[in-house]
Amino acid sequence: MEPLKTHNGIAAVLNRINVDTDQIIPKQFLKRIERTGYGRFAFFDWRYLDNGDPNPDFELNRPEYKGASILIAGENFGCGSSREHAPWALDDYGFKIIIAPSFADIFHQNCFKNGMLPIRLPYEAWKELAEQYEYQSLTMTVDLEKQTITDHAGRQIAFEVDPHWKEMLLNGYDEISLTLLLEEEIEQFEKQRSSWLQA
Repeated sequence: MEPLKTHNGIAAVLNRINVDTDQIIPKQFLKRIERTGYGRFAFFDWRYLDNGDPNPDFELNRPEYKGASILIAGENFGCGSSREHAPWALDDYGFKIIIAPSFADIFHQNCFKNGMLPIRLPYEAWKELAEQYEYQSLTMTVDLEKQTITDHAGRQIAFEVDPHWKEMLLNGYDEISLTLLLEEEIEQFEKQRSSWLQA
């Protein structure tokens, strides 16, 4: 994975509560075996009309949100099934940061595992951001090292992140690369284990 230290981008607002993983990536698109290419199916049932045209009433189809890479989402985002396809779809769509008052636990972890940063904010701080960025094409900067969000006016909001996941994102580690950091210790253990088995 690519390291994520700071990110600047347009922030889009999807102010809906309890957006579940089936709404993020509907089940009919889960047959693919690749991890890429899901972005065009993200929010499919909301994003497109029955005739396949973009739905002009869907928030993320607004022209001011074109190219957005930060999603300001509602409470309990990513609830429902544990499908990892949901963060795959959001990442492939172009989102690198998701800011919400709360997340479903499994979805929250899956974001980190796939190189995305989910940020929990207290409701009032989240509400202020959502109101600022709704119907606007505005950027913000997220600094993972400093654990700050800087809005378009230069105001900063601090956020908390688990140290383990922070290290993973800052260094671009996935679970395999993290395991490989312990390669020497693993080899030493295997050598000792072989001697135990021979005895």
